[in-house]
Amino acid sequence: MLLEHQGLSPAVDPTAYVAPTATLCGDVRVGPGCRVLFGAVLTAEGGPVELGEGCIVMENAVLRGTRQDPLTLGRHVLVGPGAYLTGCAVGDDAFLATGSRVFNGARIGARAEVRVNAVVHLRTDVPEDTTVPIGWVAVGDPAELFPPDRHERIWEVQRELDFPGYVFGLPRAADGESIMPEVSRRYGRALDRHRTDRIL
Repeated sequence: MLLEHQGLSPAVDPTAYVAPTATLCGDVRVGPGCRVLFGAVLTAEGGPVELGEGCIVMENAVLRGTRQDPLTLGRHVLVGPGAYLTGCAVGDDAFLATGSRVFNGARIGARAEVRVNAVVHLRTDVPEDTTVPIGWVAVGDPAELFPPDRHERIWEVQRELDFPGYVFGLPRAADGESIMPEVSRRYGRALDRHRTDRIL
C-alpha cells in the first residue's frame, strides 16, 4: 500500500518490487532493483526513508525516518525479517539480520553485519567491516560491543547518549517519576498527522 503523508508520496523505481502487503508512507524512495517484501513498513515520520540500489527489505521489517534523522540505506543492503531501523544511516553492502534493532542517529559502516537480534543503540557508530554478534549490543562512538549480560557496562555508555533527550527532547525522569505521560502526549500528537494520509 502506498500512502501520501503530509503532501509527500513514495517514489518506487520501475525496476523495484514492492509486495502488495508492504506499506510505504510519505517521503519514501525505493531505488533500482530493490525488493520490499510482505508486511514490511517504510514510513517517513518527518524525515525521508531512502533505499539505494539493490536493497532487500524482508518480511515485517520496519524502517522509519525521523525529523532529526532520515533513514538511508546504501547499495545492496539486506534488512532481515522483523528488523527495526529508525533514523539511521547504513553503508553499502551491510547486512542487518533477522530481529536486529538500529536506533536514532546510529551509523552502520559499509560491509558491517548486525547479526540476529543484535542491537545498535542510538548515536552509535559501527565502523565498516564490523560484526555485532548474535544478541549483542553495540553502543557508543566508536561502538563498543557487549554481550547482553553486561547491562551495567552498557548503561554506563548508554546513559551519556541521552535517549530521552535526543529522541523526545525530555530530561531523564528522577527516581520514582516517569516521563512517559509527556512522551505519550508528544508522540501521540506527532502520530496524529497520519489521520490525513491518503491511499494512492
